[in-house]
Amino acid sequence: MTILVTGAAGFIGFHTSRALLERGEKVLGVDNLNDYYDVALKQARLDVLGGHDGFRFERLDIAERAAVDALIGDHGDITGVIHLASQAGVRYSLIDPFAYTRANVEGHLVLLETCRRLERLDHFVYASSSSVYGGNTKLPFSIKDAVDTPLSVYAATKRCMELMAHSYSHIYGMALTGLRFFTVYGPWGRPDMAPFIFIRKILSGEPIPVFNHGDMRRDFTYIDDIVDGVVACLDKPPVAKEAALPNRIYNIGNNRTEPLMRFISVLEDALGVKAEIDFQPLQPGDVPETSADISETQRDFGFEPKITIDEGIPRLVAWYRQFYGV
Repeated sequence: MTILVTGAAGFIGFHTSRALLERGEKVLGVDNLNDYYDVALKQARLDVLGGHDGFRFERLDIAERAAVDALIGDHGDITGVIHLASQAGVRYSLIDPFAYTRANVEGHLVLLETCRRLERLDHFVYASSSSVYGGNTKLPFSIKDAVDTPLSVYAATKRCMELMAHSYSHIYGMALTGLRFFTVYGPWGRPDMAPFIFIRKILSGEPIPVFNHGDMRRDFTYIDDIVDGVVACLDKPPVAKEAALPNRIYNIGNNRTEPLMRFISVLEDALGVKAEIDFQPLQPGDVPETSADISETQRDFGFEPKITIDEGIPRLVAWYRQFYGV
């Protein structure tokens, strides 16, 4: 039996693949290795995964129907899919919105259409985002909340993924689960995200951009907690009950919303360097605060995030220093 992980060279995909391999699963990793951020970092992640006998990697674009059909056709033993490949980043969607419709909408559709024909498939898990909550002002964000006010193309494409999953579950009876991730950080993280940017700029003596003049709060979620949630979800596919489809959505967050300025303070302590701060206004498509209601995730998967920023940030800094030789 094999687990297909798309975006295997990405931040969450790498950690999830490694966790699956360490518990004895066979993993078929897929990634197009695009240059949205440093390809060398993606390759370094793959080098780690390549040290496991159960890992096989295929470089391809999930929006390429013929390539995906050929790959899936050769792997009828796929029992689970963890679809993490996407075009990420709220701000980049202002620059190249078409990258988001191709990867997040078309790519998701290609995978759904191909994987629905897998006879042994038990569960298709995919990455959504807390960004779908958009202009919601009620906190914490609940999966019961309306999500019809996206503030970015990125958020809109993630919501589109959720709606397509509902359609495929209705038509074909596929067991599908969408996971709305909340501000994931940790070792091997993405260079375009704030924690990585802050570390690099602080160590080089550059000012760090802090939006909304510092009045921001985020549900920072450490990568190990995210992976625990993803794997627990994979192991428990939804089932149809009465009128309910085998299609679910969950929040995966830390359940501890933190002020951005405290995050920076903990980061300064871990680095032993004081940050120079460049306060800026709120950016288009951004929101001042995110907070996850994870009650359903706790109930259904026993999900309990463990790592606070006081523990997680020093781990991130230690990895950064080691990896980049700082």
